[in-house]
Amino acid sequence: MFIAKGAGSKIWDSDDNEYIDYVCSWGPMILGHAHPEVIAAIKVVVENGTSFGAPTEVENELAQMVVDTFPSIDMVRFVSSGTEATMSALRLARAFTGRSKIVKFDGGYHGHGDALLVKAGSGLATAGVPTSAGIHAGLAADTIVLPYNDSEALEKAFGAHPGEIAAVIAEPIAGNMGVVPPQPGYLDAMREITERDGALLIFDEVISGFRVGLDGAQGMFNVTPDLTCLGKIVGGGLPVGAYGGRADVMAIVAPLGPMYQAGTLSGNPLAMAAGIATLEQLREPAVYDELERLGTLLETGMTRVFADAEVPMTINRVGSLLTVFFSPGPVRDMADASAGDHDAFGRWFHGLLEAGIYIAPSDYEAWFVSLAHTEADIQQTVSAAKTALESV
Repeated sequence: MFIAKGAGSKIWDSDDNEYIDYVCSWGPMILGHAHPEVIAAIKVVVENGTSFGAPTEVENELAQMVVDTFPSIDMVRFVSSGTEATMSALRLARAFTGRSKIVKFDGGYHGHGDALLVKAGSGLATAGVPTSAGIHAGLAADTIVLPYNDSEALEKAFGAHPGEIAAVIAEPIAGNMGVVPPQPGYLDAMREITERDGALLIFDEVISGFRVGLDGAQGMFNVTPDLTCLGKIVGGGLPVGAYGGRADVMAIVAPLGPMYQAGTLSGNPLAMAAGIATLEQLREPAVYDELERLGTLLETGMTRVFADAEVPMTINRVGSLLTVFFSPGPVRDMADASAGDHDAFGRWFHGLLEAGIYIAPSDYEAWFVSLAHTEADIQQTVSAAKTALESV
């Protein structure tokens, strides 16, 4: 598909076919496409120039909004993508701790940095590729991969490598093995184990940041990481990423410290303006209550349709994030997600697409509900899901 335009909850392809969009540019369009306040903010800034490679007032303004919103973030650095954010956070963790090893989780996708493309989820999982060509063997050797939602495995890994692990990087709500929420107490265990060993805890909230609440998953589950990676919503749909955290850790970043990271387009004024306009809208009362309401409507409708058709399924949902698994479940990690009927999902996906419903073409991905979606959109989606199941 080649997309020509978007407005609200809809997109149109180059052949002028209309779709209700649950991909939402893989998450950032939480207000819907071409939101008038966001477009207006971009227009104001663009008339003064598009890039300077130097600080601007709008960058400081968005930085202050991030620091005010996330109690765990004392200082923040903007970059141009979520991948840059995670790469930089890991470099910073190694610089701060003087250690080389990192821990990630099977099915966790944190962008395409070399050290992170080991048993990653998202598109790599769909293609059945556990890693990527071009990855240096030494980098892979320093990446310890563990099952998600298994605190005992994490404890054993630290026992096997005491004083060697620089950081644990995790999506506090997994979004790239499909949506998989943390089991009760799992994030707390992650925090306790890393703190005890002197390793840093990095939450990759590129997806969950501002999506499940203003202060992300860390606010929802009341667990404080050392570093947080952001992207997507924080830039209002323009290319952006950010990493931030404790002041003593962030002070290692140049020019204050010896860990170098820079980028000409980091803190680009267009992205900063779009981010400010988006976060201002998300600060309005009852925004997240409405996203929860819409997510519940979609989950309830899908559950009913599959039950009526007697097709085994599991829906994992956190707020406006959800995934439909063709599996009786439960789905708690990558192994569970991999056990679903992916061929059936593929047939169902194409049935939905033909009916004008655009979801991610993989059950290792999330659906994103936006504030632009209406009850009528959801009713149409549920009806299309019922028809599409006939092809399964």
